[in-house]
Amino acid sequence: MDTLSYKTISANKATVEKSWVVVDADSKILGRLASEVAMIIRGKNKPSFTPNVDCGDNVIVVNADKVKMTGKKWTDKVYVSHTGYPGGQKKTTPNELKAKSSALLVERAVRGMLPKNRLGSALFGNLYVYEGAEHPHEAQQPKEIKL
Repeated sequence: MDTLSYKTISANKATVEKSWVVVDADSKILGRLASEVAMIIRGKNKPSFTPNVDCGDNVIVVNADKVKMTGKKWTDKVYVSHTGYPGGQKKTTPNELKAKSSALLVERAVRGMLPKNRLGSALFGNLYVYEGAEHPHEAQQPKEIKL
């Protein structure tokens, strides 16, 4: 037999089928929610997953203000960032971040679970987080997923 009866199919930008998904974060644990959302954004739940292509879905997270953390993480967990200047290290807790915006809390958790390269930056653009139950993406006809 000189020909193969099967071929490995790699997805590319033209052949990828992207859809819109709504995830309700009401009373979900932050890390578990973020890992599921990151997997959907990356496209790892699809049989046509290709590691170097944006083949995931667009994800809308609603009720981000009702997300939970276990234990004493609200006060004891510390997010560290640096401004780039000497002595520019800044530390914040999830409580302080939630006071600014609950959406930032979910976005930061999901971003940390995506690749740290240009593809990861592009994938992060497929995430839309809203604090309430309403979102402006009804025209895309998103389907709701239970995690």
